[in-house]
Amino acid sequence: MNTAAAITVKAIRVAELVPEGQPLPVYVHVIDHPDARVLVDTGLTQLHPAVADMDPRLYPLKEQGFDIQSVDIVVNTHLHFDHCGGNHLFAGKPTYVQRQELDDARNQVHYTIPEWVDPPGVRYVPVDGELDLLPGLRLLPAPGHTRGSQIVVIAGDKGPTIIAGDTAVFFNELDNPHTEGQQLVRALNPEKVWLTHAPAPWTPTKRPL
Repeated sequence: MNTAAAITVKAIRVAELVPEGQPLPVYVHVIDHPDARVLVDTGLTQLHPAVADMDPRLYPLKEQGFDIQSVDIVVNTHLHFDHCGGNHLFAGKPTYVQRQELDDARNQVHYTIPEWVDPPGVRYVPVDGELDLLPGLRLLPAPGHTRGSQIVVIAGDKGPTIIAGDTAVFFNELDNPHTEGQQLVRALNPEKVWLTHAPAPWTPTKRPL
């Protein structure tokens, strides 16, 4: 079987932030792989005083008909609050994050919301660099947005599909890459790149926003 052809990616909006009056959607990404269902990032699932100024609006997964129990593996691209705020829903499931990211989230002040990083039962699998997670699915460090950011690279016949978290927030950051992570994404010659704050993927033919 062609494993790459059997892998699908779906974006699900789980929240919206309104920093400085500009709506910014928050998406998580579900990878359906022949060997497992993988959830990349978990969004946020509750309000918190630390981010009240962003006026979060929540769209819970369970209210969208998504079977939380169907997730086998969680990947955090990084541990900012809008990427790990639902980790508690997947207690006991292996949650892959770069070791550098986990260390920074636990030890740096004002980095994230600490109780969302380490809720009861969350089982992190620290990753040191590259990791072949499943056939046709790799984790690669992509520093820039944070020191420990990582991307998910899915093999494809026309080039990889990448789930990049906040390696880029807007399309023009991939059109004109500057950080090490953005340059890595472009060097991989992807067919498409899913970002946390965009409803559709960036592709090489997209024009800057």
